[in-house]
Amino acid sequence: MIVKNIEDKIRLATRLSLCSFILAFAISLSVSIYAYRQVSDSRKSIYVLQDGNSPLLARRTDLEINRGAEYRAHISRFHSLFFSLIPDENFIESQMRQAMYLIDESGVQQYNNLKEKNFFSSVLSSSAVLTIHMDSITLDEKRGYFRYYATQRIDRRSAVTLRSLVTEGHLRDLPSRSENNPHAVLITSWKTLENADRSTIEKNPL
Repeated sequence: MIVKNIEDKIRLATRLSLCSFILAFAISLSVSIYAYRQVSDSRKSIYVLQDGNSPLLARRTDLEINRGAEYRAHISRFHSLFFSLIPDENFIESQMRQAMYLIDESGVQQYNNLKEKNFFSSVLSSSAVLTIHMDSITLDEKRGYFRYYATQRIDRRSAVTLRSLVTEGHLRDLPSRSENNPHAVLITSWKTLENADRSTIEKNPL
C-alpha cells in the first residue's frame, strides 16, 4: 500500500512537472512571438519632422505609406536652413553646416557662389533678417524630382523686400539615417530657377 502511494505521488509529481514545463514553454513562445512582432513593426516605422525649424517635433508614421511626407519634410528643412538667416556670422555658419548634410555638391557650389558675391557679408553689414515661407512643393516620387516654391522676406533697416523663390532638384535615398540626416535622403542636382523681387516697401525713417 505504501509502495502504491509512493508510485502515485511520483506520477503526480511527474505530471505536474510536465505540465509546468509545457506551460513555461508556451509562455516563452508567446513572449518571443510578441517581441518579434513588436520589433518588426518598429522597423517599419520612422519619424517625420513636421516643422523644418523644430526638429524635436516629430510624428511616428509608416515608412512605406509616408515616404513622400519624408521627402517633403527634407526639402522644406533644407530650404529653411539655407534661406533663413540673421546678421550673425556664427548662426549663418551653423545654418549652412546643417544644410550641407542634406544635399550633394550642388548645394556647396551655390553656397560658394554666394560667398564669392559677398552675399553673406551684405547680410551682416545691412543687419538683414531673411525668412522663408514655403508656398508649395511639386514632387514626382517615381522620378525622384521636386520643384520648390516659396516667398522669401528680406527685412533690412531701410526696407522690406519680398522675393519669389523657385528651385528644383532630385532626391536620392541613403542606406541609413543619421542625426544630421534623419530622413536618409540627399538632394542632388539642385538649381535655383527663380529668385526675383516681388515688391519692396520702404520703411519710414525714425
